[in-house]
Amino acid sequence: MKVLEDVGRGTLGLFDYAGGIAELGADAGASVATLRVRFGETVAQAYILGVQSAPIVLLTSLFIGMVISFESAQNAVSYGVSSLVGGAVAYTTARELGPMLTAVVVAGRAGAAMAAEIGSMVVTEQIEALKALGLSPTRMLVVPRLLALLFMLPILTILSDIIAITGGGLLAKAQAHIPYDVFLQSVREFATFEDFMKGLVKALVFAVTIVLISCYQGLGTRGGAAGVGKATTGAVVNSIILIFAFNFILSIVLYIK
Repeated sequence: MKVLEDVGRGTLGLFDYAGGIAELGADAGASVATLRVRFGETVAQAYILGVQSAPIVLLTSLFIGMVISFESAQNAVSYGVSSLVGGAVAYTTARELGPMLTAVVVAGRAGAAMAAEIGSMVVTEQIEALKALGLSPTRMLVVPRLLALLFMLPILTILSDIIAITGGGLLAKAQAHIPYDVFLQSVREFATFEDFMKGLVKALVFAVTIVLISCYQGLGTRGGAAGVGKATTGAVVNSIILIFAFNFILSIVLYIK
């Protein structure tokens, strides 16, 4: 019986968590729809969440592109199909690794920052002060971060794709002596504009996921400084899990023939 109770309690907790996320998303969407947006704060959050995340995102993308190129170039040269290396790098990056790894990196950095900041405001009763003044925490805190990441994550994804393909081209030239024009021609043949656009659709979904999870975890902080740490860890872990899950679902929906 205890096992059934634990399963039931876990199931109820899961639905309660999903319902809270949905309610927060609906509240944020209503604020956006009625144009109740703090544009100055949105620009500031775009810098904090997007621009400050760019170096680590681009560095990660560079190494990912180089790794894909290194692995594929070795096999391609041995089989005499070195002209396919550029296509392999671009195809993999545009469809999967570009949007997904960018989102994971941003979740680890920006998601943790959001949860910690909002969690600290809860612990120090700043959220209660906002409510006492008749201000909505969702409008004041969640909406600017949501709009900022919806704008910045696709840009970071585009930059990530470019850097990964560039790094792949440089390594293919250095390691397998594949000319740049052959590499670029392969990119054009195997990775279409539609592939890159569908990657940006994924980025938008991931942006919403990161912000809602992180802000919900922050707003639900309890227990002082220890609670802030717990909320931050939960925000990162849950965001990354959902990024992988949504990536799988979106891959089926977007690329099914």
